[in-house]
Amino acid sequence: MKPNSYITGAALLVAGLCFSAANGQPPPAEISLIQLNEDMYVFNNPGAPGNATALITDEGVVLVDDKFERDYDRIVELLRTVTDQPVRYVVNTHYHGDHSGSNAKFQAAGADVIATEAAWARMAELDQPGRPVFTVEETGRIHLGGKVVDLLHFGRAHTGGDLVVYFPEYQILVAGDLFNAGDIPVQLIDYAGGGSSRAWTKTLDDIMMLGFETVVPGHGGVTTRAEMRRYRDATVTLRERIGEMIRQQSSREEIEAVLRGEFGWRDLHVARGLDGIIGELR
Repeated sequence: MKPNSYITGAALLVAGLCFSAANGQPPPAEISLIQLNEDMYVFNNPGAPGNATALITDEGVVLVDDKFERDYDRIVELLRTVTDQPVRYVVNTHYHGDHSGSNAKFQAAGADVIATEAAWARMAELDQPGRPVFTVEETGRIHLGGKVVDLLHFGRAHTGGDLVVYFPEYQILVAGDLFNAGDIPVQLIDYAGGGSSRAWTKTLDDIMMLGFETVVPGHGGVTTRAEMRRYRDATVTLRERIGEMIRQQSSREEIEAVLRGEFGWRDLHVARGLDGIIGELR
């Protein structure tokens, strides 16, 4: 695989970098339930919204991310095919609506929502419904049904409040949009939400110190540690390419053309990240 295979031919993520309400949106996504092991499942669909991951225990379910509000009924329907346990905790990897949009509905059904303190602050700023009742600064842990779930905030990247969720018993990492697999643009940087191109690589390096082999990305199919390493390298490629253009005093339009042509950025992400990355790398 070529080093820049993650940053070419990318598809537009309609989830975007802002919270999206359910009213007026398309119908719920076609979601497939992928079994990872005897206790864990991924709610996956092509493109957007983002993946959701469930750990099933005999004391309830831990759900990592919950897609848009419009996807709530389908998530519950699929979950009921594999367990009759209620969702006890919903963990948001970050504040974007394709990962946190069903929070309020799960809260109404009795679940507690958890995210980083930075994600909570951004949700409050945007007046998003379903804000977390518990927050994590750097690390947290859920003990449920004899299972352990580690909640880890390593630093800025996609947003300023990215959380990864680690299941040590199974060596599985849920990465949120710190890592997207397949034809998804690398480094979808939400500068308004605290994201950083410079910090992204170091954050991934720190995450790679964990003992995992399987990765559930924010978008795309379930994949491997090796693929996440290749994605990490692609973050360096992007930063070096744009940094060199800035040093050569390339125009904003020339940089935008490279981000579109070589790195798969589309209107949604260019509009929110172009000036941010130029300012950060200048």
